[in-house]
Amino acid sequence: MPLTRAPHRSYARTPQRFRWANVLPWILLILAIAVSVLPFYWILRTSLSMNASLATNATSLLPVDFNFGAFARVFGLQSTQEAIAQGGSGADINFWVYLRNSVIFASISTAGAVFFSAMAAYAFARLRWRGRNVVFSAFLATMMVPPIFTALPNFLLIRDLGLLNTMVGMVLPFVFMTPFAVFFLRQFFLSMSREVEEAAMLDGAKHFRIFFQIILPNAAAPLATLALLTFIQQWNEYFWPLLVGNSDDVRVLTVGLGVFKSQSPQGAPDWSGLMAATLISALPVLTLFMIFGKKIVNSIGFSGVK
Repeated sequence: MPLTRAPHRSYARTPQRFRWANVLPWILLILAIAVSVLPFYWILRTSLSMNASLATNATSLLPVDFNFGAFARVFGLQSTQEAIAQGGSGADINFWVYLRNSVIFASISTAGAVFFSAMAAYAFARLRWRGRNVVFSAFLATMMVPPIFTALPNFLLIRDLGLLNTMVGMVLPFVFMTPFAVFFLRQFFLSMSREVEEAAMLDGAKHFRIFFQIILPNAAAPLATLALLTFIQQWNEYFWPLLVGNSDDVRVLTVGLGVFKSQSPQGAPDWSGLMAATLISALPVLTLFMIFGKKIVNSIGFSGVK
């Protein structure tokens, strides 16, 4: 019986209708990006402008009298006379000293907070002891206490210990565990399989060995995420370093920029120099977030090791 070919049917592509419901999310996304990027662009525009000309062209979207004099003042490459000639205030900023202090302060605080928080999280997740859940609930309740309430008691303690104007006094309140870090790591430790730990215990391993050789290597991703978030928070810390560190030897960038703004011998702040210093001080954090931003988003929704 001969085979018959089915008749060919042509399907015309129906044009899709325009829907505002599909356009509205893109409009909102573009607005959100613009609102987020505009402050950084304005900082860049101000830092590339002549400070003396900013007042005459305050609404200009482009740099006013384009020059790199503000960056030269930040790096100490201009004399006081040259800075005043370009509209600067003539104030001095020890940028490299403040940058060094910020790196030391943020690095030590981050390393200590991540390490001790990991130990506390392991104790809450793996060790069984009476009152564990009650202590953990009380520990999490401290997240509801505003930091301003603990600033004065911590300041009095640091003063009585004779640690004012020292790096130890600045990092001491941050170097130990924090409630968010403990909660973040505890959730990951609870999702980890216990089979490897039980096998290690049968071989005679104690909790310290299990923590350093099994738990920490398997928690590399959340530990890196927590370290980056903590570093960014400590890099932007302002109030506590302002209370404790009054000398240039321990003054961090955030405090140094505030002091630089207030020192205006000519009567007006050096906005170009201030924005140039702000832009440079934000570059390390922006670089870290651009490199590890995707890992942060992925690690927040982790499900643990199966």
